[in-house]
Amino acid sequence: MITHRPSAERGSADYGWLKARYSFSFAQYHDPRWMGFSDLRVINQDRIAPAGGFDTHGHQNMEIVTYVLEGSLEHKDSMGMRGVLRPGEVQLMSAGSGVRHSEFNASQSEPLHLLQMWILPAQDGTVPSYQQADFAERLDGRLALCVSPDGAEDSLRIGQDTRMYAGRPREGQSLELELRPGRKAWVHLAKGAIALNDLELLAGDGAAVEDESRLVIDARKSSDLVIFDLA
Repeated sequence: MITHRPSAERGSADYGWLKARYSFSFAQYHDPRWMGFSDLRVINQDRIAPAGGFDTHGHQNMEIVTYVLEGSLEHKDSMGMRGVLRPGEVQLMSAGSGVRHSEFNASQSEPLHLLQMWILPAQDGTVPSYQQADFAERLDGRLALCVSPDGAEDSLRIGQDTRMYAGRPREGQSLELELRPGRKAWVHLAKGAIALNDLELLAGDGAAVEDESRLVIDARKSSDLVIFDLA
């Protein structure tokens, strides 16, 4: 069974420097039908103006995954980690017992487009940690395992039974992902157009997947997407 989450029905916010769309309830947007899916709690698709960003703020007990689609993101945190993420790079910040950080568009002239996703951890109060890796070459025309509980395939290690794949299928290309029995999945299409097991998805759409053994993605246009394999 696949349940469609149309882009137009998502929550939204416009702060001038930030234009955000929320797949699940977040901040002032609340929809009791969409509070998350399995351990996936947040998918925010953010567009941040040049030099705009989030001042230093705190998080606790959340696995926070950031995936840059366009532009560059500057990160600083209370663990002493600093870095810039560019398209195809993924960051995983395990907030654990508490961490403070800031996130800004690193460019003074170019916009920033990213996905930020939160996953509930298996255990609270862990020691905070930070990881970052470039998956750009592995994404082209295929699915890359970016996040996993065991660090398989040089993925970032997360404190939950969750795997995140990202992919950039080209127009006319098909990709497949097998799901183990009892697993769920969430597909978020950031850009492009695809058919997911014959369900047509457009940019910004999501899909909740249950009781399916395989996902088949047919790219109607060149696309950018993420898939969460969930307990």
